[in-house]
Amino acid sequence: MRRGLRHCTLLSLRPLHRPATAACVLTSMSAKLSALVIGGSIGGLSTAHALLRAGCGVTVLERAPEVSGNSLGAGLGLDASVCDLLRSWTSKEEFNKNSLPLPIEVNRVIENKTARTLTHDDSYKHRATHWSNIHHTLLNALPDKNIIHFHHTVTDFDQPKGSNKVKVTAEVGEDKKPKAFEGDFLVACDGSMSSVRAKFRPHDKRRYSGYIAWRGVMRAGENPKVAEAVRKAYSMGDTLYFDIAKGTHSVLYELPEERLNWLWYVNQPEPELKGPSVTIKATEDRIQQMHREADQIWPPELAQLMKATESPFINAIFDREPLDQFVWGRVALLGEAAHPTTPHGLRSTNMAIGDAGKLGSAITNHQGNLDAALQEYQEERMAQTAKEVLFSRWLGQKKQGLSNPDDPFPWPHADKAMLDQLRQSNMQSFDASKHDFATTNDDSTSFPDAASSQVA
Repeated sequence: MRRGLRHCTLLSLRPLHRPATAACVLTSMSAKLSALVIGGSIGGLSTAHALLRAGCGVTVLERAPEVSGNSLGAGLGLDASVCDLLRSWTSKEEFNKNSLPLPIEVNRVIENKTARTLTHDDSYKHRATHWSNIHHTLLNALPDKNIIHFHHTVTDFDQPKGSNKVKVTAEVGEDKKPKAFEGDFLVACDGSMSSVRAKFRPHDKRRYSGYIAWRGVMRAGENPKVAEAVRKAYSMGDTLYFDIAKGTHSVLYELPEERLNWLWYVNQPEPELKGPSVTIKATEDRIQQMHREADQIWPPELAQLMKATESPFINAIFDREPLDQFVWGRVALLGEAAHPTTPHGLRSTNMAIGDAGKLGSAITNHQGNLDAALQEYQEERMAQTAKEVLFSRWLGQKKQGLSNPDDPFPWPHADKAMLDQLRQSNMQSFDASKHDFATTNDDSTSFPDAASSQVA
């Protein structure tokens, strides 16, 4: 993850509310705003596209030495509004080539390795893709790839008093030679362990969800027999499946290039992580244990897919409490830096791209009044993303059996009103004040009996 920042000067720890002054209003759009973006992942590249469309000059600082290969990452589900943004920044043809329609969401209950449908929503309106497909599509669509500075690790940023500029220092290359950058504003897209966020909220800690996720992607050509069995058992190619067993649940959907993408969430105490990364390389012993447990819990076709997937990996699942502020002076948080979330609403990448789109439109709306634009971005995205983070947290706890210890597996006997709560479409009307949340960061947490495939 990102290395820590050594020093910064904070201009404000309050939400932006001061009126614009002559000093912070550009007299014309020809006086181009310059943006510094930390992070060249999907959130950072989306921000670059949105700000370029708004007429800004953009410099992206990315710590990786080069673009990663196509195997990086896993599956994504993108909602309709995000798909529209991506098509506008790239091209309709390129985006559609690198994604598949995902119009259906199905929740099923699994008992004795047999599935029964609980909910079926054929108005889901998402598209499925792989992280690397979208990252490469965004990168290739940039009008000037020289705006991205690879192998630049940001170590310092400053908002000098009396100045309308933000200064950034980065270490460049293997020799870590310092290099200075200056812009009108800074957008931090530096992930869930954001060093920029840590400077403004040093005591803010990530919250362990109570479970980890096994993840894997298998190309159909790697094991045609297993792929064919999965296709017969599941309606692959247009459906997002959530299979819920006692104290656990799994996810399955198809990606472009005939890739089958799956996740399996397993309740367990918080694992010990080496450094800030939440990704854990699974040992062969752990993989074999996972295979045995998959045979005990899941329908045989899904279990065989898990067993046939090469190099499955583990993510420890975390989020953070929603912030009451995204903007400090001329520094804005975006994506996972602003609102790390659990995966259950498929919202992490969607929120980052949505943030970028809103930031760009706000700057366009305010014709160079940067303070007003950042205020608009903060007010709209802060409220929206808080709802999505909390819905995803609540939904994960329900499906993992953590929210009600007295009845951790209600789905076989649940009524229609309860089953309807499982639908992703409930996100926009979700009211967190009306729901109970489990506490999962202490040693007293009770984990329902299910899979025992735990990670030390």
